[in-house]
Amino acid sequence: MKAMDKYSFWFVAGTQAMYGPQVIETVNARAAEMAGVMDKALPCNLIYKATVKSESEITQLMKDANHDDSCAGVVVWMHTFSPAKMWLTGLNLLQKPYLHLHTQYGRNIPNEGIDMDYMNLNQSAHGDREHGFMAARLRTPRKIVVGFWQDARVADEMGAWMRVAVAACESRSLRVVRFGDNMRNVAVTEGDKIEAQRAFGWQVNTHAVGDLAIALDQVQGSDIDAKMAEYQSRYAMNTEDVASVRWQAKAEVAIERFLAQEGANAFTDTIEDLHGLEQLPGLATQNLSRSGFGFGGEGDWKTAALCRVMKVMGEGLQGGTGFMEDYTYDLEPGNELSLGAHMLEVCPTFAGEQPRMEVHPLSIGGKAPPARLVFEGKAGPAIIATMCDMGGRMRLIVHELECVKPTLEMPNLPVARLMWKPLPDFATGTAAWILAGGGHHAVLSYEVTAAMMADWADIMGVECIHIGPKTDLEDLKRDLFLADLAWKLK
Repeated sequence: MKAMDKYSFWFVAGTQAMYGPQVIETVNARAAEMAGVMDKALPCNLIYKATVKSESEITQLMKDANHDDSCAGVVVWMHTFSPAKMWLTGLNLLQKPYLHLHTQYGRNIPNEGIDMDYMNLNQSAHGDREHGFMAARLRTPRKIVVGFWQDARVADEMGAWMRVAVAACESRSLRVVRFGDNMRNVAVTEGDKIEAQRAFGWQVNTHAVGDLAIALDQVQGSDIDAKMAEYQSRYAMNTEDVASVRWQAKAEVAIERFLAQEGANAFTDTIEDLHGLEQLPGLATQNLSRSGFGFGGEGDWKTAALCRVMKVMGEGLQGGTGFMEDYTYDLEPGNELSLGAHMLEVCPTFAGEQPRMEVHPLSIGGKAPPARLVFEGKAGPAIIATMCDMGGRMRLIVHELECVKPTLEMPNLPVARLMWKPLPDFATGTAAWILAGGGHHAVLSYEVTAAMMADWADIMGVECIHIGPKTDLEDLKRDLFLADLAWKLK
């Protein structure tokens, strides 16, 4: 089942008993109507749950939301004035993502229809402010969306937040399988797994590569044939070494079964620990990434987990999300570009053309030449994101990019590759990434936005550094200094 189909969101209207039954019936009817209309424009179901009038109703509803695994978040709106002290206990208990929709039932003020009865019924302009104060007083993380509820922009903002909220829910139960340990002496792949599980819910465990080798031996020829048929329907065969491609098909079947057995949706491997394997999984990893699994190279479990989270956010959208690494630069003055690639594992959702299955030697690892997909990435706006362990806390760094069609053919580079311009410019953007502690591993996405990642960071309670068109290095230095002070107090 797709992640977006597993969850729904509760729509809750706020009012109070003093208005009497007729007003409350009107609020009920309008809230149900609004939820029904908005639901059609959103990626997940929006269910009208209740019009709440008292502290006991609000508190019970929030408890119910916490204990309903299918509820990914709560959307609240104050149709009338709902005294916010009624919401204190409930908001304090709420553990699900929370969106405050500031809207009103009618788009315009009716010139002749507005009287005191109308004013008493249509009080969102100050009812939502009363509610908003309590959330601010409690320091409750929330998303605020402002605008008329039938507008496309409002639906877009709510829909993007829903994707983020679903990703947050999936994060809480995410398991990452590490086949072997991380690459020796590499700093960026290290990290505090206990802190990651506390903050994000990520359960990260290492499994012997030998166990994967045993799983490989259990794959039948018919399983390989079925996977080969899948490959041939998606990719162009550009090699005569069919045996190497079949080994990758065998590896993919084994890895996917292993992950299913462990309840995992992300994994890592490393070139330095391939005991019992004929090749480094390349094509196998790429096709698994296409299917939605998170991946991190060299044992980088933080990137593997973040990759899975971002793939959930982008589910059903066009663009692509996957593991990425900065490799080298083209420093032509005024047109500086970064070349992103990896040995084998770049996700085919990035492809601007049909990927080609090829087999080439790998100069490290000491194993047989692995089959992989070779292609050029597409042009368009994108982001890269990375999770850094800063010692005592995690830091999310998000950098906006402009991907371009690769400017060179690079006929002797047999890997998938992308090229991009960092924003606001090459020197500033690259310096900002390094200044913030961004490593050489990241997740690149054409479909997830910097705003979505910031919302996810808010829900998860993690620091977020945004590098984009307005980034200034002096401002960033100050922000990083202040962030160090602020997060030490948490």
